Amino acid sequence: MQNEADPLLQLYVISEADLMLIREFGETIAPELPRLVESFYTWLSDQPEREQYFSDPQTLERVKALQVSYWQEFFRAQVDESYLEHRRTVGETHARIGLSLQAYFAAMNYFLTLFTEELCSATGDQAGTVRAVTKLTHCDTAVVVDTYSSMVQGIISEQGKSLMAMSTPVTAIWQGILLLPVVGIIDSRRAQDIMNAMLAKIDEAQARVFILDISGVAIVDTAVANHLIKITKATRLMGCECTISGISPAIAQTIVELGIAVGTVKTTATMKDALEAAFRTTGVRLVDKSS
Repeated sequence: MQNEADPLLQLYVISEADLMLIREFGETIAPELPRLVESFYTWLSDQPEREQYFSDPQTLERVKALQVSYWQEFFRAQVDESYLEHRRTVGETHARIGLSLQAYFAAMNYFLTLFTEELCSATGDQAGTVRAVTKLTHCDTAVVVDTYSSMVQGIISEQGKSLMAMSTPVTAIWQGILLLPVVGIIDSRRAQDIMNAMLAKIDEAQARVFILDISGVAIVDTAVANHLIKITKATRLMGCECTISGISPAIAQTIVELGIAVGTVKTTATMKDALEAAFRTTGVRLVDKSS
């Protein structure tokens, strides 16, 4: 049965002979690991990460024990799926607590330097062992960094989705009338999200009028205007009339100068005008009872 880690070992040119050299060195270095970990944290005491992440004595002792365990597994050199999963866990943990990759790289470099010094002080030709330890260290680093990056990207993606949902707050302001005020910049992705939110809400509310207010849109260029036209066309296909409000004199002039054909797009200068038109369309009559 093929080891699931084999492709990674091949990528980093780590042979069984390399793993044997690491295991042999591991028998020598194993008793020294607690001392080397202490040396690492002495070095770390001058770094900002020490105070930020390891100021609590109990946490520090627990992390030291985990680090000794990490390197014990490293020097056993049984690189299989379980081994890689432990490295992925390290990447996930670092991403969750916000420890920078720069700090992680610095730590791995420090330990690699310590191991190299230990090997250089030993008798005999240790060049092969140095190469083997270096290759497996780089392999470990790649797995951790890949996991770290994937997790961070996932977090950013989820935050982006949440922000996008917050930026498209479709509101039912009256029976049959929906409103979406748009603020900021409209790019292709946001335009698609706006369209999706609009069409879903129109279908849910069976709305007859949709007001898209762009008074807060920072820039109106050819791309933005084309996005807005597509949105109004899609709305019309749902049997809903779309009115774009917030067309300022500057925006109107820009659209004319760009030569954009707005066609049958219904527009108003203010949201008040759009609301009055929406009430007429839906047959709503407002009565002023103050007089």
